[in-house]
Amino acid sequence: MVYAGTHEDIARRANKEDECTGRFWEGRFKSQPLLDEAALTACMAYVDLNPIRAKLAPTPETSDFTSIKKRIDHARQGKQPKSLLRFAGSPRKHMPKGLPFELKFYIELVELTGQCIRTDKSGAIFESQPILSRLNIEPDNWMKLTTQFSRVFHGAVGREQVLTAYCGTLKKRRRTNLANCARLLA
Repeated sequence: MVYAGTHEDIARRANKEDECTGRFWEGRFKSQPLLDEAALTACMAYVDLNPIRAKLAPTPETSDFTSIKKRIDHARQGKQPKSLLRFAGSPRKHMPKGLPFELKFYIELVELTGQCIRTDKSGAIFESQPILSRLNIEPDNWMKLTTQFSRVFHGAVGREQVLTAYCGTLKKRRRTNLANCARLLA
């Protein structure tokens, strides 16, 4: 019962601070299904670059509490973090469970993207960038995805085919984000 009292006290203070009533987490967090590799990669990079955009870290490998730092730290020891899905390499017929590209390409992609975002470094993402080419995402769209993901999308994210299938499974008639998904993930 001590926990219930503590939880109630925290909820009351948060509701007072937010000038609202209702459940504690109501309106604070939203879940966004990431329906394909392009949506997943864009969201991963968006989250991994948050400390750099906020000027809390100068590089991905120094950005505390991010998956990219954890992956880099483990890779230096030749290990895979157990708490993170592994990179399975290039897509193939019998694909093992994991992200469909290599860690080194993801690190390069995040680094290049971070250089484009930061005003004190020069850099550009070229159309020949391996992950972007495989995911079929235009470099200009990639910048929007990795700097404005939470502003552009509100709900399920993926290409039209997987978004339609997802909405069909949930018996939803509206496909929110369809226009932005078609424009940015095309």
